Amino acid sequence: MIQYAFYILSALSVASALMTVFTRKPVYSVLYLIFFFFTLFGHYILLNAQFLAAVHLIVYAGAIMVLFLFIIMMLNLNKEIEPNKSVVAKFAAVISGGLLMIVVISAMKGVDYVALNHRSDIGLVETLGNVLYNKYMLPFEMVSVLFLTAIVGAVMLGKKEIK
Repeated sequence: MIQYAFYILSALSVASALMTVFTRKPVYSVLYLIFFFFTLFGHYILLNAQFLAAVHLIVYAGAIMVLFLFIIMMLNLNKEIEPNKSVVAKFAAVISGGLLMIVVISAMKGVDYVALNHRSDIGLVETLGNVLYNKYMLPFEMVSVLFLTAIVGAVMLGKKEIK
């Protein structure tokens, strides 16, 4: 059952990614990208990483894609503005894409695929918290101080002086 769900989600992911790239209208392209992020949400759920799935959905499909959609609608990109590409440029793009595909396929032939041991607690928040606050305590605190410094710096730069 899980394999069929994986195959369906994978097919939907590939289809929505291709539609994102090949759609002419930018607004539709962003909507297909949002659908692609929902299929990734399903993949995270299948991998038993619920917290990562929720964060991915909130951050990417929620905030960033709404920002992309707002910017595209604000810029009002029309097809008339888009320059025509010559036949030579299209041919060069096809050749370079084909060469890249050959390089990737030849690099993947030498890879030895090994099944990893499945752990049931790999995507849980408790496991993430234990790793962050035990093994990576110092780097986590250093990043927190860096974020605090950046926020204070942004507030100080944005603050207007009262005269």
